[in-house]
Amino acid sequence: MEIRHLRYFLAVAEELHFARAAERLHIETSPLSRAIKELEEELGVALFARTTRSTRLTRAGRLFFESVPRVFAALQQARDSVNAAANGFHCQLRIALSDGITPSRLPALLALCRQEEPEVEVRFFEVPLAQQIKGVWRTVRSRLRSIG
Repeated sequence: MEIRHLRYFLAVAEELHFARAAERLHIETSPLSRAIKELEEELGVALFARTTRSTRLTRAGRLFFESVPRVFAALQQARDSVNAAANGFHCQLRIALSDGITPSRLPALLALCRQEEPEVEVRFFEVPLAQQIKGVWRTVRSRLRSIG
């Protein structure tokens, strides 16, 4: 499986139309269709249900669609870490903000962090509140399991 397969899959899954996805990716429809077929063969499952009139995700396709963005997030995090190291940062503090809300104390906190720990790169990510809550809940459950 190659990264291009995942990029192509996301485009088709978001567009639910091969021609529009191909246009968005700046490729022809035929290589896009071939790449999706390769991906499905490698996974051993159909990701799309295709008819002459429509394209829709199968159950497996929906599950894959939920997972693939995490792959790209991990790749971006790896890139960011390498760039941070190249720029002299030794570690990274990631702060999740929800739905465009900026806490009023954030600028003062950021200034204090930069003053006390200049080698720490501070990165902000906009993450929906529901996703933040799921992440906290997942961490709590994991720690409870490890305790008892």
